[in-house]
Amino acid sequence: MLAGLSTLVVVSKLFSFHTFDSHLHRLEGRGFDLGKIRYELVEEFEETSMWGAWWLFLTSVTVASGMSYVIAKHILKPLVEMEKITQKFAQGDLKARVPETEIPELNRLATSFNRMASHLEGVEQRRRELVGDLTHELRTPLTILEGYLEGLADGTIEPSADVFQRLSRETTRLHRLVNDTQELSKAEAGYLPINLQSFNIHPLLVSLIQRFSDQLLEEGPELRLECPPNPPLVSADPERVEQILVNLLGNAVRYTVQGSITVRVWSEPSKLWIAVIDTGHGLKAEDLPFVFNRFWRSERSRIRHPTGTGMGLAISQRLVQLQQGEIQVESELNKGSTFRFSLPLA
Repeated sequence: MLAGLSTLVVVSKLFSFHTFDSHLHRLEGRGFDLGKIRYELVEEFEETSMWGAWWLFLTSVTVASGMSYVIAKHILKPLVEMEKITQKFAQGDLKARVPETEIPELNRLATSFNRMASHLEGVEQRRRELVGDLTHELRTPLTILEGYLEGLADGTIEPSADVFQRLSRETTRLHRLVNDTQELSKAEAGYLPINLQSFNIHPLLVSLIQRFSDQLLEEGPELRLECPPNPPLVSADPERVEQILVNLLGNAVRYTVQGSITVRVWSEPSKLWIAVIDTGHGLKAEDLPFVFNRFWRSERSRIRHPTGTGMGLAISQRLVQLQQGEIQVESELNKGSTFRFSLPLA
């Protein structure tokens, strides 16, 4: 407003009066006698212009102040609401969200804040669930350790190699629980490093088949690889892919007494699929929705392998998702299971 008014005054001083004086000259040339009142006309014009400028200034100040107040109130209202929401969020109310506004810029800011709030709420929810599940899982080995140690201390349990082996197994299970929980918490929070690169998965599969074949007994299941020698390159982290396959193959070997375990590879237009197919004891249909839940184990696996943590599949699922893939499971009780996951092509 001040810049506009200053421009008006400067233009009036430098050009308007000169233009008015030239106009008077033209009138005199057309026969008008303005010699006596010419000076008075110029003075009146200048004075009128200055009064007009002052009235323009006062009117502009009044109008601009009113409009500024209205616009400021309109802008500040959602900002005040946003401040209240952020205070609630800082105090622990993670469900607080900023409402939409009519101002596009503030609306984009509100959308960004709400997206961040949803992410933090999800992280906090997963943290609480993880702590609750971990507390539940730690209770059993700690109770066993406490019972044995109290029995050894008061003499009701005789120290023997079998007792110490049991204590060692429970200690190993606690160690594995801590490591798996740390791994999963990093993966769920997005802090687990993923080194994506293009590589051929065939050498990795051959190496894993050889490694697990050495662990199988002669009367155990047959381990087979069905993979073309030159499959399409994938964009993934070789170490994390190996970790996923070790989890899946380890489960297949653990729960397949006889029959076969097949690693099958095939490609689609945008991704490569890797499946681990076994003829083990399988899973019930009602158990399939919970397979990838942390700390979940079927009743049969708890009986046959009580030292398991139930974290391997949850970690594998998160690792697959971090590499822009998907993981699926099919299983039938007493007939076997198929775990397959995809990786994007390079």
